[in-house]
Amino acid sequence: MNKKRRNLVRSAAFAPILLGAHSLFASPLIKPLAPSRLQYSINAYSFNSLLRSGEMTFFDMMEFAATLGLNAVDLTGYYFSGYPEIPDDKTLFQLKKKALQLGLNISWTGVRNNFVNPDKTSRASDIELIKNWLQVSSKLGASIMRIFAGNGKHEGYSREEVKEWMVSDFKACARYAEETGVMAGMQHHNDFLYEADEIIDILKRVDSDWFGLILDIGSLRKGDPYKEIQKLAHYANYWFIKELVYVDGIAEPVDMKKIAKILNDVNYTGYISFESLTDGDPRQIVTSMFNDFRTAYEKL
Repeated sequence: MNKKRRNLVRSAAFAPILLGAHSLFASPLIKPLAPSRLQYSINAYSFNSLLRSGEMTFFDMMEFAATLGLNAVDLTGYYFSGYPEIPDDKTLFQLKKKALQLGLNISWTGVRNNFVNPDKTSRASDIELIKNWLQVSSKLGASIMRIFAGNGKHEGYSREEVKEWMVSDFKACARYAEETGVMAGMQHHNDFLYEADEIIDILKRVDSDWFGLILDIGSLRKGDPYKEIQKLAHYANYWFIKELVYVDGIAEPVDMKKIAKILNDVNYTGYISFESLTDGDPRQIVTSMFNDFRTAYEKL
């Protein structure tokens, strides 16, 4: 059979398949994909005292998340034994296996750093810490790792000077993030960056696809937090939903309807993580937060 004839036969053979595919995708009976791709997670800090005392393990936390119907867990670095030293592969892979068994993702990891510190040697040490834990995050399959701006005194240096070296340090972290395939996500933490505009300014100055924002709704404590959250929503790569927001610095229960509307308005499609900071049983608090948010979001 010559080449031309072979091509004609192949075209005829695939024609019904191609026509079928076309009619399938054109069919008005096919429902469009769901408008929302929100995924739900829980942050380990919700169980801070339980994890530190040994009353709870990451495995227990995963089982709680799966039972509640969440999609993922956030595993904070300093709850690993030996932190800041990195865990061995066996420990990491056991966590991955457990997550797989429960149908969960390990979406997030986090470390503690301080880029406000004027001591360049100390900041370099923190960059090395972040570099090492980005590798840990990659092994766990996490998509994003939380880092901080930092806090503390910077006597003799202006805020702008601090921001200049902070941006340089964040750029170094972003380069390591690209190498590991795990985004470095800055969580503004009511420590040095207090307002949406200056947070956005830092994001723009770092200007990297591998440096992003973890939007913490409980750490915007000047003015109207919902307006500040609205400003940041377009830049967010991950969200922390907490039970309290601060209106002109005064704590009040979060209005889940307002948060749900902001998320819906920007068509956010990633992870939101619930984090409890108040006294009480964190399981009950997180369950209530999750149910309240989901109810508000589904009514939109």
